[in-house]
Amino acid sequence: MPARFVRILTEHTLLIVMLMILGAFLVYPIGLTVRGGFAADPATGRGFTLDHVRLVFEDPRLRGGLVNAFKLAVCTTFLCILISLPLAVLSANYRFPFKKTLNAAILVPLILPPFVGALGMRALLGRAGSLNAVLGTEFDLLGAYKFWGVVIVQALHLYPIIYLNATASLANLDPALNESAENLGAGPWRRFFKITLPLIRPGLFAGATIVFIWAFTELGTPLMFDYYSVTAVQIFYGLKEVQNSAEPYALTVVMLLAAILIYVLGKAVFGRKGYAMYSKASRAGDEIRLSGPAGWLATVGFGAVVVVAVLPHIGVVLTSLAQPGSWYRTALPTEFTGSHYQQALASPESFNSIKNSLILSLSAMVLNMGVGVMVGYLLVRTRVVGRSVLDALCMLPLAVPGLVMAFGYVAMTLRWPFGAGGPLDGTPLDLEVFGTAPNPFPLLIIAYAIRRLPYIVRSTVAGLEQTSGELEEAAVNLGASRVTAVRKVIIPLIMANLIAGGLLVFSFSMLEVSDSLILAQRSDHFPITKMIYELTNRLGDGIFVASAMGAWGMALLAVTLIGASAMMGKKLGSIFRV
Repeated sequence: MPARFVRILTEHTLLIVMLMILGAFLVYPIGLTVRGGFAADPATGRGFTLDHVRLVFEDPRLRGGLVNAFKLAVCTTFLCILISLPLAVLSANYRFPFKKTLNAAILVPLILPPFVGALGMRALLGRAGSLNAVLGTEFDLLGAYKFWGVVIVQALHLYPIIYLNATASLANLDPALNESAENLGAGPWRRFFKITLPLIRPGLFAGATIVFIWAFTELGTPLMFDYYSVTAVQIFYGLKEVQNSAEPYALTVVMLLAAILIYVLGKAVFGRKGYAMYSKASRAGDEIRLSGPAGWLATVGFGAVVVVAVLPHIGVVLTSLAQPGSWYRTALPTEFTGSHYQQALASPESFNSIKNSLILSLSAMVLNMGVGVMVGYLLVRTRVVGRSVLDALCMLPLAVPGLVMAFGYVAMTLRWPFGAGGPLDGTPLDLEVFGTAPNPFPLLIIAYAIRRLPYIVRSTVAGLEQTSGELEEAAVNLGASRVTAVRKVIIPLIMANLIAGGLLVFSFSMLEVSDSLILAQRSDHFPITKMIYELTNRLGDGIFVASAMGAWGMALLAVTLIGASAMMGKKLGSIFRV
């Protein structure tokens, strides 16, 4: 059989296998959720009706939840742009003291989910928190201003995503365009709004899209702020009725359709292809050196954002070290202890949750690294028909709300082939989220892997694009099989990218919120984030132990993100593109 025919057959077979996997664990769960929202009989998923979706808009409580979710997303995205765009412009165009250090520090908020950061903000900005103790006021951010509390915590966590995209876009600008406009008499503000902003608009939109969808569907932060009148929380509490009620399905469908509609409208208005440039150049040679007061002013501005952004982290660490009852209407805790860290590792429930998260996250990382190599190879090294569909499906998890995906996996356990009467019902392969013997671990591994697949695919693609295909061909010409050439030549060359993508998969899986809160319903199955949530509801030392667990997770995520950033450099921002 001719070698070329074998290669084509192998490529098409690999493509079909990848499409089948994504179809089964990405498209199918989403399809089940959509089907459930329009099913006349919610118990069987049969029939068709628009009544369930119509009732979402007729019920003032549910309609209000959607409006609040939209307002949260708009305000969070706007605040993220307001924080990140000036910093990105400053970083791309100027040199100032401690720039490299501050560029790394600006990414620190990514190491703590807003879900956990809310614990720290409660201690700092609550009625009996540090701010009121220092100012002698009674400002109640967690009571009368819960909405803005959620917005602030989310924005302080998510702005690095827009910063990464904006910085990458600014680094690719042709400086000749800006210089030509300056020579024609255009001032700095006019050049920014007429030249720079239109050119970086696609990159800015890419980051803003991720932030908007994330904030629109965020579950953990509203839960921690007791802000229940938002769609994500309504879906979470509606899970108890998922087997007999269509309301959770309908809410999830409306959330998904709203996210897609907003994305399409934003893409049409803001995300159109940017204006073409004749060339790209390194920005390093064009950076303006800021010296004296101007340079230190830039440093202080960057530093101020970093300080504000790490306030939730500081709050979490201080809470984890405070003796119960020692931080009430005082600027800082009056008594400290390290026992909460010991308890976070020593108590059976906490230790088991950490062990579960490590097993789940490592399994998702290994699975994704294998899939990432195969998908990346198909996208970069082949011209097989259908690879554009594969690429779009791999990026789909960035555009589909995590809550929708998690709900889809719940729906999958209730329908064929796992549901009552299905071929896997009652077998060892039967996956259950609810019931007397739930088996959520396989689903959690798959959910973590699918949700983080874009990270590993983008990092792998970046590595393959920088690696010449001639090296692989040379190995084949010397007698090596295609698989051997990839294993012996290509994978070692892109190992840094694979490790960087794998670290991101691992770290973000360790602190995943939506999948963990929804799919793990029994205490012995809890990952670390679900245990943190449960501990916050425990009287006494619960919130302190939860903070200690959050601090352990924060340290782990910091190490992995620093490693990924060191390996990928400026290309780190490309993984946050839809």
